[in-house]
Amino acid sequence: MLRRTVLTALVTAILCVPLLGLAQNGPKIHEVPPPEERVDINHATIDELMKVPGMTASWAGRIVRFRPYRTKQDLVDKGVVTGEVYERIRDYVIAHRNKQ
Repeated sequence: MLRRTVLTALVTAILCVPLLGLAQNGPKIHEVPPPEERVDINHATIDELMKVPGMTASWAGRIVRFRPYRTKQDLVDKGVVTGEVYERIRDYVIAHRNKQ
């Protein structure tokens, strides 16, 4: 009986150790840049788009190819990027109509 109790306590401790690391570090929250620092999907080069976290060369090329956009939501509405990609990049991009 004592052996089983010790074994149960040991297993519980082993399983809880990884959770302690999560509790201490907390969730990773990215900081959203202000609008003036976001990448303009209507005017940015592929290299500029590649600086957006979560962007790939393939998606950047598609964004350039299917311009212009009225809003950044057009990326999903026009099928330029998937919803998953949009979720990764939406806080880092903006769609300006005129060159600034």
